[in-house]
Amino acid sequence: MAVTASQTAPLRGDKRWGYLDRAKSIRVASVNADGSIYLTPLWFVVDEKRIFLPIDAGSRHGANSQAGRKIAALVDSGDEYATVSGVRILGTLVEATDEVLVKKLQDKVFEKYFGTGHPYAEQYFEFGEFADRRYLELVPDKMIGWDSRETTMPQVPEARVLPDFVGDRPLPKS
Repeated sequence: MAVTASQTAPLRGDKRWGYLDRAKSIRVASVNADGSIYLTPLWFVVDEKRIFLPIDAGSRHGANSQAGRKIAALVDSGDEYATVSGVRILGTLVEATDEVLVKKLQDKVFEKYFGTGHPYAEQYFEFGEFADRRYLELVPDKMIGWDSRETTMPQVPEARVLPDFVGDRPLPKS
């Protein structure tokens, strides 16, 4: 039986939501009408354990979702085995239409990606108005998370040749 990282080092519950809230980008894949995959990195925000993507009106992901096609997404990080972590999400996109919620999401995007005095914040939000930017909720059907930082590395014997003057780490005799 195959064992996966999500089984040996699962990332669930509040830890998963904290991980998602701190992450800066999400890779989103959707299926185009011709069957090809459309894959892009996007910004996103989390609000009350819900994931929202700022999507411009011309986005293929929005069109693919409106056509009833599923969405797959991945948030991941780590540069080596001991630091690999991520969350894979399968689901659908649903437009957020509540004006109060949309304003809250805009504020969250500003706080997460820009902050006061950022030189491109104004242009980003102005372009969003021009491009009819909407906020789409990624509603998960399934979420799978893993975090190798939660595990300890197993001890393994060293297999390197040390200089002659190092005598405190004898290698086993074969």
